[in-house]
Amino acid sequence: MKSSIKKLEKSIIELTIEESKENIAKYRKKVLNDLRKNADIKGFRKGSHIPDEVILKNYSEERISTLMIDEALNKLYGEALKENKILPIAQGEVKEIKSQDPLIVVMHIEVFPEVSIDDKYKSIKLKKNTFKVEEKEVLDALDEIQKKFTHFHEAENDYEAKTGDKLFINTTGYDVSGNKLENTSMENYPLVLGSNVLVPGFEDGLVGKKVNDKVKLNITFPKDYHNDSFKGKETIFDVEILKIEKSHKPEFTPEFIKDLRGKELDFEGFKALIREELLETKETNARMLDENALMDELMKISKVDFGDSMLKNQTSRVYEEIKQNIIQSGAKVNDYISSLGLTENDYIEKNIKPIAIKRLTSELILHKLAEIEKTTVTQEEATQEIEKIMSRFGSEDVVKRLKELYTPGTKYYEELSQRIVYRKLIDSFFN
Repeated sequence: MKSSIKKLEKSIIELTIEESKENIAKYRKKVLNDLRKNADIKGFRKGSHIPDEVILKNYSEERISTLMIDEALNKLYGEALKENKILPIAQGEVKEIKSQDPLIVVMHIEVFPEVSIDDKYKSIKLKKNTFKVEEKEVLDALDEIQKKFTHFHEAENDYEAKTGDKLFINTTGYDVSGNKLENTSMENYPLVLGSNVLVPGFEDGLVGKKVNDKVKLNITFPKDYHNDSFKGKETIFDVEILKIEKSHKPEFTPEFIKDLRGKELDFEGFKALIREELLETKETNARMLDENALMDELMKISKVDFGDSMLKNQTSRVYEEIKQNIIQSGAKVNDYISSLGLTENDYIEKNIKPIAIKRLTSELILHKLAEIEKTTVTQEEATQEIEKIMSRFGSEDVVKRLKELYTPGTKYYEELSQRIVYRKLIDSFFN
């Protein structure tokens, strides 16, 4: 067997494999023997010695040639990869069969991309984004938790509605001339006062009202209202209050906090935990801004030429992440894409692929930089990161499971180690 290689664009290697007539005859003989063993031909027992000419009459030359080439490549492909020190990232593709006897096959193989980075990277120095958590942000987060777990009970008829209560209303809107306005009528509509889901002034006008009250609200829509036909419009809404449900916000008792976070904390301890969570979120967002700024600079002085398979896999991963985000927001993926006026293929091409290209390019540049700078992660650094992850969970069962997942040598441990390496690299570019 002889082989030769030629480098093409997009991390493709053209591999040419040649095998002599003598050796090809051996592969042909093996194919005929395999067919003979399983042939079901009238006048011959299955597995008996059927002459070659009978086999050839019952199987087309095209099929025999195809099987012969497959048989040869099963052995020769691996040998050629070793001989040329090729590490494919996807199965090689047969592009041309120049000859069958002797066998000459041309294949295209996608390999790990070559990445080149100009030495100018050593002079890059950036300033980190700063962040802090204000007391108001902590209180707002606590308020949102209370709103989420608020429950309602029907109030007495003489009860006056307060902010936070839920009202069930009938309402219709009119212009100042008394003409009914389209898309303003609602029946038995549930409205939480203070939720700000309706036009400004509407909810405030219902505070202090009772069941069976009929209210006229004079509302002027904001000039920047999202519906053009209502921008700055003076309106009158007739509102009938059908039912009021009093809101009952949960108190931050140790029992409630444990149900929420699985940790035994008093209110001050829980407040500190919320502050820490907000701080982590802001740190993550600031780090993303820092990373994007750095990668923009590195991409200017780097050359990365990855192949279609690698991009296709990355695009699939990004799309799956975004689909999960859409689902978690309560929307359906197809409905969301349709609302943008796009087909799924257009959405992937226009919205997903650019993200995948930047992410893949960034990962490959960081991978190359780690190699150049010989950046590694110590056992101590990995252990500290694992302990930080486990500290977020109060359940002993969860912590035990995490310890098993992050054992050295596991996929999770290796991915964690890589993230630490990349983080160390990125941090080295900031003052």
